[in-house]
Amino acid sequence: MATIRPAHARARRVYGQNLLTDPAAVRRLATAAGLTRTDLVLEIGAGRGSLTAELLRHARRVVAYEVDPDLAAALPDRPRLTVRVADFLAAEPPGEPFAVAGNIPYALTSAVVDWCLRAPRLTAATLLTQLEYARKRTGDYGRWSRLTIETWPWYDWRLAGRIPRAAFRPVPRVDGGILRLARRPVPLAPASAHVPYRRFVSWGFSGIGGSLHATLARRHDPRRVAGAFRALRLAPDTPVGLVWPEQWLTLFRLLGRA
Repeated sequence: MATIRPAHARARRVYGQNLLTDPAAVRRLATAAGLTRTDLVLEIGAGRGSLTAELLRHARRVVAYEVDPDLAAALPDRPRLTVRVADFLAAEPPGEPFAVAGNIPYALTSAVVDWCLRAPRLTAATLLTQLEYARKRTGDYGRWSRLTIETWPWYDWRLAGRIPRAAFRPVPRVDGGILRLARRPVPLAPASAHVPYRRFVSWGFSGIGGSLHATLARRHDPRRVAGAFRALRLAPDTPVGLVWPEQWLTLFRLLGRA
């Protein structure tokens, strides 16, 4: 005889989200968001509202997005809470400063991060992702990804914690990681450098030449490239992923506008 699953369990399979059910993990995620009583926060995937309640304890106002209409309808009617039965990725960013927080469907991680990076008034995003993704983006493996390097002058990427897989229902195959993406109050580079810096990083990650040193030497004076690497104490054969974000920024300042 087939097992009859509750509606919310079937919906979780459709929408691809594992609910965070451990109260301590919920509190840890909310605390990592660093919210204050003046903050507007957009929650991605409110589910049954456990994180929503914690966010309301810290923030001025919460706008909770939940694409599952059954779960959205079950969320309590509370002051300072707005529930939207809608796709967060299709939402227009608020015209005022705001934060984002949520236990997001792992399959949508890249799309959610891209949305956050494009939002002009975003102050910070605290996202529960696959641990591997959070470690990759924050350099926790000792290597740095292109996206992190490209955005580093304007955004701080940090691994804010690890959530064991047992804290979710249904239990996923991997642990979760709390990814903290915060806009820098004082950027490390001016807005006018945004396009040339991203172009510089894109060329550096192209692999043309076989190493970052060789790649840069194809577009810039090889003697200046060699001098910049000596100044940073970078060996010419250093793999591109092992170059720190701060070193990338210094290379750009020394070479990028030449």
